[in-house]
Amino acid sequence: MKKGIGIGIEDFSEVIKENCYYIDKTKWIGEILEDKSKIKLFIRPRRFGKTLNMSMLKYFFNVENKEENRKLFNGLDVEKSEYMSEQGQYPVIFISLKSIKAKTWEEAIQEIRLLVLELFSELKNALLFLTRMLF
Repeated sequence: MKKGIGIGIEDFSEVIKENCYYIDKTKWIGEILEDKSKIKLFIRPRRFGKTLNMSMLKYFFNVENKEENRKLFNGLDVEKSEYMSEQGQYPVIFISLKSIKAKTWEEAIQEIRLLVLELFSELKNALLFLTRMLF
């Protein structure tokens, strides 16, 4: 199958499954794990792959679908590392503010509230999944 160029694809799973060219940045997972700061802030200019990298982290760490997600890392640098033991071990909250398009601070706050409400609904389902898994 011929490799494609994943222009505009922000989902790590889609990049891998669609056999797009991908510059392996999975060594970054080790750097994240070894960094002892409690808060991580990722700032880069537009179109520098922030969402794709955050998506990669989500698929790596997320406890949901961990076996399926594990396959996404086959042949990538992290697969050969000691950090694979961390794969699929944590519930993940993924928030992207990319869709917030407001003209005023008040509008932005309202859009963020709606985003958090949607996220809460999704996390409620994840919590049910984890509860069933643990008990």
